Parts: sequence; C-alpha cells; structure tokens
Amino acid sequence: MILKNLITVSAFTALLFATSAFIYQNKDQKSIQHSNDENKGFAVLELFTSEGCSSCPPADELMGKMEKEYKDQPVYLLSYHVDYWNRLGWKDRFSTTENSRRQQEYSRILNSQVYTPQLVVNGRTEFVGSDESSIKNAVQKALFTDKKTNIELSATISQKDINVSYRTSATDPKNILLVNLVEKHSSTQVGRGENEGRHLHHWQIVHQQNPISLSKQQEGTTTFKLPEGFSPDNWEVIAFIQNAKTGQISGSAVAAFK
Repeated sequence: MILKNLITVSAFTALLFATSAFIYQNKDQKSIQHSNDENKGFAVLELFTSEGCSSCPPADELMGKMEKEYKDQPVYLLSYHVDYWNRLGWKDRFSTTENSRRQQEYSRILNSQVYTPQLVVNGRTEFVGSDESSIKNAVQKALFTDKKTNIELSATISQKDINVSYRTSATDPKNILLVNLVEKHSSTQVGRGENEGRHLHHWQIVHQQNPISLSKQQEGTTTFKLPEGFSPDNWEVIAFIQNAKTGQISGSAVAAFK
C-alpha cells in the first residue's frame, strides 16, 4: 500500500539543495559537451523513493526500464532518496534531508500529499511512481508539446573535482539552474525494515544538486567533489532550468563521462 506520509513543511529557499561532498583521486582529465536542440520537446522525471518503503522497488525498477527505453530521446531521469523513512528501521544510504525538502516543496506547489513512491514530470504533474501507463503518457505528451530553453554543458574531471561549465539563454529572473551529479546505477542488500532481505537496485541517483540563480548570469561554472570509487561510465551530470515559484521546468541537458 502506498504510504501517504504527511510532513510539516519547513521554510527553506525554494528548491535550493546540496548534499554531501566526496573525495576521489584521478590523474586524468576528461571533458564532454552536450547541447540541446530547441525545436524538440523534453521530459524531466523526478522520482522520490526510499529503500525503507516496500512500495518503492517497482518504481525504482521502472526508472531502470525507462532509462533503456528512452536512451536516445530527451528524457532525463532523477531519483531522490528521501530520509523520513529512515526512522522505521533501515537507513537509506542515498537519502538526504535536502531530497525530502524538495519533495515537500513540490507538495506545496502541486497541492499534493508527501508520499513514496512519487514521480513528478517537468515540475507540473505528479503520479504514483510505479504507474507506468500514466507516466509514459505524460512523457509522450511532454515530448511533443513542451518547448525547451537551450542549455549547454561541459564537464572536466580533475584529480579531486568535477567542474561543470554551463551556458543558457534563460532570462526570467525567477529561474534557477539545478545541476545534478547522478549515479546511473547502484544496489543495496537491505538488512531491516519493510524491504528486509531484499537486494534492491536503483537508477539515476542524485548525489548532489547545485542550485544557480539565473537572475544575474546565464553562464558560469559549478563544482562537485569526485565521489569515492568514481567510475566515469556510471556517472553523469544532468542540469535543468526551473521556475522557483511555479516549479515548471523549461529546459534540460545531460553531460555523460566517456
């Protein structure tokens, strides 16, 4: 049964979050670039999930399935592991308070409850995260109707950091650019809680989200610490533009490490 877990929404700056830093040593430098085509639609899917929720594994598996199905289309997947399930017997190692706060902000904007698994498309509509039919219908609609603002990204790996340069034509002062460091796939053997004994797989895990105000600048650089055990083929950077007041997402881009 889907848990409808109402939470008191704490005050915070709209949709500005950051998670823990990581350290990794790498002597090589690699650079990638990606640019969006303005004339096509796009879809940003944000899943709120937890290893402590017995209803979440089907939603996580759906993310893996959609990652393969939409590999060559402008569909951008992000999984936020929330922390409010941690008190029920199992601490999700990917969970953060910032992820829970982001979901709470969506609850305010979309006038919805806070629950897992929940999935939001382009910051405007929300679904049960395992409702494959409804989610895919929303994605197809977005691909045909949502015009996107162009974003250019380039990422350079140094010994300890990932440096992401961005450029966009967005001019609305209410917009923020959210740059995400994403792990494509990982898994966990769960020892307690509702999923005790299960080996869970996760896709498109957001480890850190750097917010950038676009009110004064449309280009610049932001930095992430390299995660421990970093492997370039299992990580990517996804950035998207969001209206901090309405939640609407107007553009997105991905930079993969090759």
